[in-house]
Amino acid sequence: MATTRSPRSASASRSRGGSLGIWPWLGLAVIIVIIDQFTKTLILGYYKLGDATYVTSFFNVVRAHNTGAAFSFLADHSGWQRWFFTAIGVAAAVFIVWMLRSHAGQKLFSFAMACILGGAIGNVVDRMMHGYVVDFLSFHAGNWYFPAFNAADSAITLGAICLILDEIRRVRRGK
Repeated sequence: MATTRSPRSASASRSRGGSLGIWPWLGLAVIIVIIDQFTKTLILGYYKLGDATYVTSFFNVVRAHNTGAAFSFLADHSGWQRWFFTAIGVAAAVFIVWMLRSHAGQKLFSFAMACILGGAIGNVVDRMMHGYVVDFLSFHAGNWYFPAFNAADSAITLGAICLILDEIRRVRRGK
């Protein structure tokens, strides 16, 4: 027996992102996780902890392990932070999927959420598999070094920037 959708349910589907809804955004998150894990696997396979390759006067590829959070926050603690940051990552992923379901039609917002989701999952996978996050991108100027980071961190940063832009656009539209 074929079912037909009422105009009301069709408009509800469009407001959640059309017929595809959340799936393109989850697909983007999966692609980010794959890229992140692939690059980390290369680093783990070809570099020992602390090894570095000079690329330019301001960029090196280096193998670093981060048991903490951003900028090695809490990295010097006894190990409880592994599970704490894993739990935060899982909770964030659940919340982001819920947000994507509610706002899949908002492209910039959903792009931002998908980037953050992919990055969070990529780093959670590291914490579960290794007990630390693998970092390998190292930017510096002279004797100053920015903390090493990875593809997941880059996706999270891009997502955060896009969230800010989305909010600025939303506020401007409201005026």
